[in-house]
Amino acid sequence: MIPRQKSQLVGARLDQFPAVALLGPRQTGKTTLAALVAEERASTYIDLENAADREKLADAALYLSGHAEELVILDEVQRAPELFQTLRGLIDKERRNIRAGRFLLLGSASIDLLRQSGESLAGRIAYVELEPFNVLEVGDDVSETLWVRGGFPDSFLAGSEEASVVWRENFIRTYLERDIPQLGPRVPAETLRRFWTMLVHRQGGVLNAAQLARSLAVDGKTIARYLDLLVDLLLVRRLPPFHANVGKRLVKSPKIYVRDSGIVHALLGLDDREAVLGHPVAGGSWEGFVLENLLGAAPERVKPWFYRTAAGAEIDLVLELPGGELWAVEIKRGLAPKLDKGFHHARRDINPKRSFVVYSGTERYPRGDAVEMIGLGELASLLASI
Repeated sequence: MIPRQKSQLVGARLDQFPAVALLGPRQTGKTTLAALVAEERASTYIDLENAADREKLADAALYLSGHAEELVILDEVQRAPELFQTLRGLIDKERRNIRAGRFLLLGSASIDLLRQSGESLAGRIAYVELEPFNVLEVGDDVSETLWVRGGFPDSFLAGSEEASVVWRENFIRTYLERDIPQLGPRVPAETLRRFWTMLVHRQGGVLNAAQLARSLAVDGKTIARYLDLLVDLLLVRRLPPFHANVGKRLVKSPKIYVRDSGIVHALLGLDDREAVLGHPVAGGSWEGFVLENLLGAAPERVKPWFYRTAAGAEIDLVLELPGGELWAVEIKRGLAPKLDKGFHHARRDINPKRSFVVYSGTERYPRGDAVEMIGLGELASLLASI
């Protein structure tokens, strides 16, 4: 079993808060991680997709009160938003005797969607996001396989390229035909798949909602709804622009990334490394892969942005560390990447404390003008150590 980077964080949050929500897309290993937590604490597991387990919660307050001395793990909690009010009441009632480690909620939807679904647990709950495998968990030596297959455990650990592709295709189909219809207004599966694929073709590009609306023959509000849905399900990332008072016209629309590189490749029918390298999406796919690995390794309070001016000065990733310190990260595929003038102009605009170029190699060395060349694994380790 591959140790997960977030396991210690989950334990620490359970020692501090009455409830912890462990969030992430389906099949990222939330249940497996919860099982490891359960080995260390007296616990009860409830799967809210299981009819027999849901029947136990017909009188949720009575059942959960009977397990007051245990950690109660509620899997797929977004399926039962009515539970949130009950959880709030129990936490407040038991607060004098049980101050932490009462509930572990596993969910396949974002924090915002959970907040919309049920009673607010503000001040009583901590949120931890479990992403697919990252390079710190699997090792630098298999980073190319991680990029091509993506980080979902069953895809990455599959016995062959074909098995990995088949798993990802069925993952996509399950989301489109089963999971998404259960979580929101009915969206035709084929329409949403086309939209998802359009986002893949624009991987790492600035959102152009009007162009997407024309392509799908819908209006801008419908595009916003589709995008919100995929973001809420933690399948797509909206990277916001960094706004600085530099006296220049800045791009104000977010950049869009399909978060898992393996899903990017599956939606385009790219079955192996050679197919990926021969496709125009390779650069955008690598950029998104590096971005997700770095953000997965970074502490929770690190804020990600990108910077771009109307004149073309650009930094792929701006990291705002606790305390306001800025790191500029340029992402390049290849062993001898060239830096554009726009990167240096953008650095002068925002004046970052440190500047890095993440490339396909592993050697770390200074490039000049206070820019460091660095491999993905080393920069991820650097962020994790903050």
